[in-house]
Amino acid sequence: MIVEQIMKKDIVKLTPEATIAKAIETMAEHHIRHIPIVTGNDRLAGIVTDRDIKDASPSIFQPGDSKEELKKPLKSIMKTDVITGHPLDFVEEISSIFYEHKIACLPIIKHGKLVGIITETDLLHTFVQLTGANQPGSQIEVKVPNVAGMLSEVTDVFRKNKVNIASVLVYPDSDERFKVLVFRVQTMNPTRLITELDKEGYMVLWPNIPGISS
Repeated sequence: MIVEQIMKKDIVKLTPEATIAKAIETMAEHHIRHIPIVTGNDRLAGIVTDRDIKDASPSIFQPGDSKEELKKPLKSIMKTDVITGHPLDFVEEISSIFYEHKIACLPIIKHGKLVGIITETDLLHTFVQLTGANQPGSQIEVKVPNVAGMLSEVTDVFRKNKVNIASVLVYPDSDERFKVLVFRVQTMNPTRLITELDKEGYMVLWPNIPGISS
């Protein structure tokens, strides 16, 4: 899956000359925590987050006319060293960037222009859909040797039992000689399937049904 398929294209944005007060109003109106700052022709100049706004906003204990602080332009507080992505980037690669740089949103640039934005919430929603966790079904975890062809062999048991697989994830095991296959299947009662997996000699980690799985 590529970024273009999940990014928000209707972007709420402001200019560097807009005030801090305007940013506060915009965030509240649209229920967002990040605002890309653009110049003419949608060129990305920076980004402002709710944390930036909080740090720049006057304290209630600050003496004098604190309203003047809110009249400052966003160019005085925006971050300009912005990490960006491209519409054709893979979602998995973008997720790694979020994790590595500890960011909460990523502006998407094409031909130098801002064309979209992705947030942590967008990524989480996407992975929920990809794993099928939002659909009725069961999860089955199978520990197998870390050799080529194991996924095909295990899924053949599912095929023979006419169980539809919604998603598959592969996790490393603590022992490098093995890996864990995690299946989301479209059945609410996987007991028969687990029995068949056990008969074929596969180690079912979850669900661990006494008398059936290892």
